[in-house]
Amino acid sequence: MRQQVTELELRVLFEISRVIGEALNLPQTLDRVLAIMSDTLSMKRATVTLRDSRSGSLAIYASYGLTQREMSRGVYNQGEGVTGRIFQTAQPFYVPDVSREPLFLNKTQSRDLDKGQVAFVGVPILLQGEPIGVLNVDRLFGEEVSASEDIRFLTIVAQLIGQFVELNQQVERREELLRRQNKQLKDEVSSRYNNFFIVGKSPAMRQLQGLLGKVAPAKASVLLLGESGTGKTLVARIIHEMSNRADGPFVKINCAALPENLLESELFGHAKGAFTGATEEKPGRFEEADGGTIFLDEIAEMPISLQAKLLRFLQDKEFERLGSPKTHKVDVRIIAATNQDLPVLVENKEFRQDLYYRLNVFPLHLPPLRERVEDIPLLISHFLAKNSEEYNRQLGIEPRARDILLNYSWPGNVRELENIIERLSIMVDQDTIAAADLPGFLLAKDSAPPESDPGEFSGSKLEDMEKAELLEALKRNRWVQSRAAQDLGITLRKLGYRLKKYGLDEMVKQKRHDLVGG
Repeated sequence: MRQQVTELELRVLFEISRVIGEALNLPQTLDRVLAIMSDTLSMKRATVTLRDSRSGSLAIYASYGLTQREMSRGVYNQGEGVTGRIFQTAQPFYVPDVSREPLFLNKTQSRDLDKGQVAFVGVPILLQGEPIGVLNVDRLFGEEVSASEDIRFLTIVAQLIGQFVELNQQVERREELLRRQNKQLKDEVSSRYNNFFIVGKSPAMRQLQGLLGKVAPAKASVLLLGESGTGKTLVARIIHEMSNRADGPFVKINCAALPENLLESELFGHAKGAFTGATEEKPGRFEEADGGTIFLDEIAEMPISLQAKLLRFLQDKEFERLGSPKTHKVDVRIIAATNQDLPVLVENKEFRQDLYYRLNVFPLHLPPLRERVEDIPLLISHFLAKNSEEYNRQLGIEPRARDILLNYSWPGNVRELENIIERLSIMVDQDTIAAADLPGFLLAKDSAPPESDPGEFSGSKLEDMEKAELLEALKRNRWVQSRAAQDLGITLRKLGYRLKKYGLDEMVKQKRHDLVGG
């Protein structure tokens, strides 16, 4: 008989192990476990009773052989009846005849106590040594097997149930954390969205707000155009949050931050062994963004060879991981951004024309701050209020200082203004920002970069520093642009763009020509 019991136990445990894949649906999993026990053993009824974390009472969570109405009656206080006692003592309890046991309350009214002897066994469900519930059953193996066999086997099953419960609790905690983070992020985006337009009353910003309302619900790709510091990343996030993909992921990647082979792997993933160090298969950011939005910042820096693969994805929504022939399909909306002139890059064969047309379905131009001067006073007030909360101090600004800020050209746009106001909020000792407190480059005549010789510096301290760095690197490398780019840690194309931006390209060519000719 012992051998027969063991075989039955193994069969039941094997069947229970097969439902582990359903463990994230706890009620369904427990119902299935109890059904397996009934089908294989002599069990007629069974219940899993769990403690309610809010009320502290014990309630039937899953059952076999009980109706929903009978289940609803099965609610116990800790220490009440057999179930309450098992929970309170964390010890098994065996009842040879429920009709003769005073602790057996028959709350569910599922047993007719007048119709023959019914034996009953209960064991605690423990999690990390503490009771979280009770597993109750009618006899499993029949009268020919000792009750101790029932208790021993039920204790094993209760341990498995405890693991199922723990897994569900971990998932629920994780989901709750994600819900809170998602709500916090949405609240943050909503706040930033409101601030973005509350402090943007200019016609250019009102027009942008109207366009956002139209493009966000659409499926089309969006191309964000504008100088650095105009808020392209924030606008990309706003579009995502206003779309029907808001519950999906928002994935951001900077195309200028990685070399070509790593960028391809980052975007599209790679197969095991695709390159040195690829020790395992890895999905890319496009797969991560499935059902949501991917934001490709600095798209102009994407290598030509990789642009072809992106074009194919835009056309067919499919791609292959690096080093793998298997085709993957995902549902991803693309938002791209650049501060460069893409038509010029297309003309110079530095950016694919067909890709440009695909990305340029809905272009959005984010105006530089110098084109929305009427927003500057609002932005100053907004950043002062933000920093007063951050640094716990109220700070005003004198009219002369405000005028200087209004007359500056702001090549770094809103980001530059925000940084300066924050710096002043830290450095100024008095309660009001005076003109003398402003950085020196703001105090130059007219506070605007004048027309200048390419070798001279403009009125922007940021531009001056970048020009000086470019020229020093070129001098160190005998005016060879490829070496200077390597010295600076940037691509040759990015160096060329910066030289054109500052009007230095022809001067550099002449310097190199003179050096070689000499």
